[in-house]
Amino acid sequence: MKTFVKSFLLLFLFSLTSCEDMDDNAVPSSLEIKDFVWKGMNLYYLWQADVPDLDDERFANQQELNNFLEPFENPTTLFNALRINNSIDRYSAIYSDYDVLEGIISGNTLNNGMDFGVRSINGTNSVYGWVRYIIPNSDAATKDIQRGDIFYAVNGIPLNEDNFRTLLFGNNTTYTVNLASYSSDSNGFVTITPNGQSVTLTKTELAENPILVNTVITQNEKKIGYLMYNGFFASFDNQLNTVFGNFLSQGVTHLVLDLRYNSGGSIGTATKLASMITGQFTGQVFASQQWNSKAQSFFQQNNPGALQNKFVGGLNSLNLNKVYVLTSKSTASASELVINCLKPYINVVQIGDVTTGKNVGSITLYDSPTFAKSNVNPNHKYAMQPVVLKIVNKDGFGDYVAGISPTVPLQENLSNLGVLGDVDEPLLNAAINQIIASGRMYPQLLSTMARDFTDSKAINPLRTEMYIDRN
Repeated sequence: MKTFVKSFLLLFLFSLTSCEDMDDNAVPSSLEIKDFVWKGMNLYYLWQADVPDLDDERFANQQELNNFLEPFENPTTLFNALRINNSIDRYSAIYSDYDVLEGIISGNTLNNGMDFGVRSINGTNSVYGWVRYIIPNSDAATKDIQRGDIFYAVNGIPLNEDNFRTLLFGNNTTYTVNLASYSSDSNGFVTITPNGQSVTLTKTELAENPILVNTVITQNEKKIGYLMYNGFFASFDNQLNTVFGNFLSQGVTHLVLDLRYNSGGSIGTATKLASMITGQFTGQVFASQQWNSKAQSFFQQNNPGALQNKFVGGLNSLNLNKVYVLTSKSTASASELVINCLKPYINVVQIGDVTTGKNVGSITLYDSPTFAKSNVNPNHKYAMQPVVLKIVNKDGFGDYVAGISPTVPLQENLSNLGVLGDVDEPLLNAAINQIIASGRMYPQLLSTMARDFTDSKAINPLRTEMYIDRN
């Protein structure tokens, strides 16, 4: 993909003529960021043809564009005005500091290490958080807090739908979570009772290793590899390959891939993971990209193969014809890509909850002559992460905006979460039972128990991105 981005995207940029008449007037320094926003969105935005103000014929020259840009309060206001409605595009983002953007999409964030979900209390405005896992080498890893803990307040202020974002994701580097006990009756009525305990957590610069748990389980003489993988970050690709090398050395013949808290990341890393799971499809199409009409036309005419992500060789591969994938409502983006794009090739047994439903991807655009980071404008640090493509599998299917439904429905129950990687943890146990029962299914209906309406990753749109690595 890097060759594609560094050559063909740049060739595409210089070949288009939609803005060639924009050079007859200068761009005032006060408008240079807004000018970058409009031209980047005009060129790459997936829904460019559906936004009238991004039409190629909208402005006859640069001066007309300048007049349009002037009234917008700031670049972010303009960016949001150029997006299609939020019900269609929930993910495009702009940042005033590209260092922050780059950190987020690579797994480096200001983070206290407590990954959590947020749920409402019996449909009211009040909410509570529950700890999904603790990131190793974080501040939370040094404190008395663990998976399954419940918190109802921050700094003594009870959480509700109006304040939890500010209290948990505001500028407060350090805060105290106030803990509670949890109970639920047979009708699903939840009771959250403060228990007088609290934990103070501090956010630090943290690079989360997405490989949280990897182990080999022996059941009925079957060797089962288990991998909890929480983000598609290219900087950890070598470590991921090492894990699969260990699976190979131990004779693993079945794999349980836990993506329940994986909100996405690099398309290239997703392709490598799929290649490690399989290995027998090297060179065949894993996924295909669909861009806006003018970009798609250019690529198809000049290098149609550049729009395809193919299985890669040279990796530690298990050559499996079946994989068991654990999912939740938080499973999104590149995680869904792996599920959808493996299905035409092998049997994917999905256990858990319906996934998020994010089938689109993005690239990072900088203010430079080529929209890449080289020769970036030194006068500011704005960068965009707009949605630019849709991903489909080799059969052309990618319409799962309502999420991908599980083969075996099973939601996480806060009364019985279990220890991640333990054979008795409910979702892993369900997968093991599928394996030792030779794949016989035990259909269930998804219960009416409460689900997370958001989580610590989904609050930031970039944490659920599926993107192409550009640098």
